[in-house]
Amino acid sequence: MTQPPYPPQPQRPENAGPAQRAMPAFTAQQVPQHPGQPQPTAHQPQPTGHQPHYPFDSSRPPKKKRSRFEKNFTVLLTVLLGLASIVTAWASFQASLYDGEMAEANTRAGVLAAEAESLYLEANAQLITDASLLNRIAELSVQMDYGDYDTSVIASATLDLLMYQSATEAFAAAIIWSDEQNSASPGTYTHPQTSPDYLAALYTPYTEKKAQAEAAAAEAAEYNDWGDQLTLATVMLAICLFLYGIAAVLRALPTRIVLTGIATVVMLVASGLSLAVVATAS
Repeated sequence: MTQPPYPPQPQRPENAGPAQRAMPAFTAQQVPQHPGQPQPTAHQPQPTGHQPHYPFDSSRPPKKKRSRFEKNFTVLLTVLLGLASIVTAWASFQASLYDGEMAEANTRAGVLAAEAESLYLEANAQLITDASLLNRIAELSVQMDYGDYDTSVIASATLDLLMYQSATEAFAAAIIWSDEQNSASPGTYTHPQTSPDYLAALYTPYTEKKAQAEAAAAEAAEYNDWGDQLTLATVMLAICLFLYGIAAVLRALPTRIVLTGIATVVMLVASGLSLAVVATAS
């Protein structure tokens, strides 16, 4: 009994390496077929060599193409994301500017308050000096009225010198005003240092400087409030950027539309707040 002939074995190259010698060689009739690939029939040509293996199922349906609306929506989302980034940077810059203005106004308010305090202490010192001078004037006046001739002459000359050297114009006017009030109402003594003009001359520089310090402090508080509002707008715009970023990577179109709508509304509110603050400040 004769043995059936075996198909001829393919020849390997003489210079084949160990890995190539270990791999089985297949002929056209021995090429293994993948389970997912259709088997050749009599009407189809036999494969002539080793077929590549594709790690996917050929029965899976093809991907659905994006509609024109979805493509246009993606472009719109990209534009909105860019606008939100620009507005965020602008609002943050304006907030930093107002923070700088606030710091400058606070510094100015502190300097003016220190100057006002210095003027107040100076006015109080002048008030005390004038009170001592008034006591000396009263003593010399008594010597002029009730002393002997020589004492009266000396007291008169001393009083003239003292008024020339130590008495300010406001205090001299207050003494004259006090004499007029006392002459008009002998039963009531009017002190010279209660004169409104005298007190205004002493404390007007202090009150003016204090008003400037208070105005600077109010300006600093106003800049602080504007900076806080712009910081709030910056936070809202950061939320917009987050929502736009989420909408850009999602696949479900309805969810993307909802997130984009919410982010757009928040961006419009934050932009309006920023523009209102800048318009009010300028």
